[in-house]
Amino acid sequence: RFCLPLVLASLPTMATGEEIAPALQDSWGDFWLFRFFVNAAGYASIVVPGFLLIQYFKRRNYLETGRSICFPVIKSCVFGSEVKSVHQDDGSLPPRAEPTESSTARQVFKLLFCAAGLQVSYLTWGVLQERVMTRTYGATETDPGEKFKDSQFLVFMNRILAFTVAGLYCALTKQPRHGAPMYKYSFASLSNILSSWCQYEALKYISFPTQVLAKASKVIPVMMMGKLVSRKSYEYWEYLTAALISVGVSMFLLSSGPNRTVSTVTTFSGIVLLAGYIIFDSFTSNWQDALFTYKMSPVQMMFGVNVFSCLFTVGSLLEQGALLESLRFMARHSEFTAHAVLLSVCSACGQLFIFYTINQFGAAVFTIIMTLRQAFAILLSCLIYGHTVTVVGGLGIAVVFVALFLRVYARSRMKKRSKKLPPGDTPVQKV
Repeated sequence: RFCLPLVLASLPTMATGEEIAPALQDSWGDFWLFRFFVNAAGYASIVVPGFLLIQYFKRRNYLETGRSICFPVIKSCVFGSEVKSVHQDDGSLPPRAEPTESSTARQVFKLLFCAAGLQVSYLTWGVLQERVMTRTYGATETDPGEKFKDSQFLVFMNRILAFTVAGLYCALTKQPRHGAPMYKYSFASLSNILSSWCQYEALKYISFPTQVLAKASKVIPVMMMGKLVSRKSYEYWEYLTAALISVGVSMFLLSSGPNRTVSTVTTFSGIVLLAGYIIFDSFTSNWQDALFTYKMSPVQMMFGVNVFSCLFTVGSLLEQGALLESLRFMARHSEFTAHAVLLSVCSACGQLFIFYTINQFGAAVFTIIMTLRQAFAILLSCLIYGHTVTVVGGLGIAVVFVALFLRVYARSRMKKRSKKLPPGDTPVQKV
């Protein structure tokens, strides 16, 4: 009885005189920290027995003694082929297809196709994400309607479709022989689920433009960790662009619009959730880089991660009884059903466009397209949902994106220069 007020009091809004967001006022069961631990307990109920089974099979030396009908499945899940690729340089990216005798017009058309596909997929995804998490459904003149609150169900919807698309793609196209033990995908899957959950939950406390800028500033903690933990060296332009990003984000966050509403107030809870998103997302990318040392394609990675994501989320939802409740919400509100399905379609298609764009044009072109997408996403969110941005906040956004473009340009120049270096010289690490 006394703990809950103390916990809520420790999460005040950053702006004085403003109310606590409605998401904090409903009940203890809707409080994000409580939901986080409940979800984590659900994942643990699957992870712990799985871990014990893996240890059991390894102690039994099952690879030598096992001959049951389940042997191929257990071997693939627990042991794999354990054959790693001898080429581990930049294994996270597929080999880029060189343009072979193709006309300039054809290349331009491919580039426009990739840019349009990425922009449409992720801009639609961003708009729908904010709509689902911040607006009510079924509102009438007499009924205020109800909000959808279970972020985990949205993660499940995204992952089940991504799993289906990746599975069909792997079945219909030739893929490398798979060598990684399947259980290793579960680590990236778990962190990916938690990062997505934090991303959805954060929209209950902060505005979408704030979330986009926070993602853009992810490079700052990455550089700090690289310097402190790994003792990495960075070029002067990396420090300059990181400082510009930090200044731009600070300008945006500290600027106050005249018509701020409770839904757009940046709260301490939102900051914590964004920090959780950045931490979990950073772990996901690093773990996937390690997995790419096995001979696999990006679509195989997408399939393997989403297999476990579906298992974890559906297991947790069933244990909480939230799956049926979410399905009942879908039955009550057909508009929400359409939004949730389209959200999942955009997420799955966006991942395929990512792989295709990097394969055809490389990571630099992809980064430019996605940086433009972030700018368009902020503009769309302000236009559709009425977020107010002051002149100082607008300048802050501009500073962030100028820094991002400078970063892409400087990195491409450094890559060209590193190719001309003698074999003995090695350039410093980049972020």
